[in-house]
Amino acid sequence: MRRIFGAKKEEAPKPTLDETTDRLNSRGDTADAKIRALDEQLAKYKEQIKKTRPGPAQDAIKRRALQVLKQRKLYESQREQLYQQQFNLEQTRFTVDSIKDTVTSVQALKQASKEMKTAFKKNKELDIGYIENMQDEMIDMMDMAGEINEAMGRSYMVPEDVDESDLMAELDALEADLAVEDAGKEGPSYLQEPDLDLPAAPTKEAEQPAAEALKT
Repeated sequence: MRRIFGAKKEEAPKPTLDETTDRLNSRGDTADAKIRALDEQLAKYKEQIKKTRPGPAQDAIKRRALQVLKQRKLYESQREQLYQQQFNLEQTRFTVDSIKDTVTSVQALKQASKEMKTAFKKNKELDIGYIENMQDEMIDMMDMAGEINEAMGRSYMVPEDVDESDLMAELDALEADLAVEDAGKEGPSYLQEPDLDLPAAPTKEAEQPAAEALKT
């Protein structure tokens, strides 16, 4: 059957953006190389025109230089077209990559949304009503703890109508009594040693000059 109808030809793989970009880059490099070669030729013709006298010989060099200049303009135009095509491909690649990234981001968000919904359904701790009730209970318990601490810190058998100025006067009187008691512990004044400011005893160095004076 294949001999009669022939086998189905396999389709050639379609070019990708990367392959097309690489091909355009290669063509652009080739155009640049040709332009550099033509520039070298133009430089040589320019030197020859300077060294040649006006006449048929110089005119012939000028015609060759004009031909090279035309080729250079052609390659420059081709290179600009290649640059524009490369720019369009880069823009297309950027758009394609952006679309892929957007699809990936949407898929990730979709999966995250499913996980969040499942978490909210399974965990009652994530219910806003449950959290608010828990916060209210915590506030009530903190208030109760504060009242308990205040009650436990009360003083027993202390009158509430005590004047602070009376307490300060009583404290001053207590300090005066303590001062009197300390003075009594030291004993009467006639039994205490007097504080006499007597001169210091003479030293041996001071006695020798006095003895020598008596001898003389």
